[in-house]
Amino acid sequence: MSQKRHSVFKSAKHDIKAAKELPSTPQTESPAYKLAFTDDEFMCRTELRPVRLQLELLKPQMIMDDRKIESTVVMFGGARIPAPGEEPRAETEIARENLKKISRYYEEARKFAYICSKTSLERYGKEFVIVTGGGPGVMEAGNRGAKDAGAASIGLNIVLRDEPIPNDYITPELCFNFHYFAIRKMHFLMRARAITVFPGGFGTMDELFETLTLIQTGRMDPIPIVLFGEEWWRSIVNFERLAEMGTISPSDLNLFKFVDTAEQAWELIKP
Repeated sequence: MSQKRHSVFKSAKHDIKAAKELPSTPQTESPAYKLAFTDDEFMCRTELRPVRLQLELLKPQMIMDDRKIESTVVMFGGARIPAPGEEPRAETEIARENLKKISRYYEEARKFAYICSKTSLERYGKEFVIVTGGGPGVMEAGNRGAKDAGAASIGLNIVLRDEPIPNDYITPELCFNFHYFAIRKMHFLMRARAITVFPGGFGTMDELFETLTLIQTGRMDPIPIVLFGEEWWRSIVNFERLAEMGTISPSDLNLFKFVDTAEQAWELIKP
């Protein structure tokens, strides 16, 4: 059993507390006197960006290490896809009707996360842990399915105007918030055992194609990439045309598979 290492030096927490107990003088009230790591103005300076990037990488990493999470299953998909029966948020009547038609993917996402999380529980919550972007729509469905199964799930939120708070189904201790998209993307993939991608918009496309590029170029080991809704995807992206035009290799079409149900997806991913 590992023991907590003793230090002869005063801890940062000790000095933070001591600083708060100092008498108020012009010197102690000056921003210059603040401990550097407690000074928000200092920490937000442009020159400190490398430090902030490192902190955003380290904090979720250390918390997930403490939870002994070894592998995840990523769920990408649209924030605007409603649960069946809910009114979609859209600017036009056509868009609202189309979102209603694909609302079934909310239920498929929830079902898939439930199936996956049952296996996660069998492995003491260390493997096959569901991770989403932490927002509404497909992301909510993923965290919700994990909670249905009684399993923990991760939310990698980011500060966005249209998604101000995390969905209610993320395990609170695994609900993270990011400023940098790049670091958030790293955390999606660092432990990924598989990637599932549901219908979505720019964000979903960005996440899918970045993952495909990393695998295509050999910067990431191949893992299953599963696209839910073959008809939808083929109506949006002409993958075969990319190969015909020579901008990708025909073999690149093997980097992903299409499915229409949670059960089909699990058959491609299950251990």
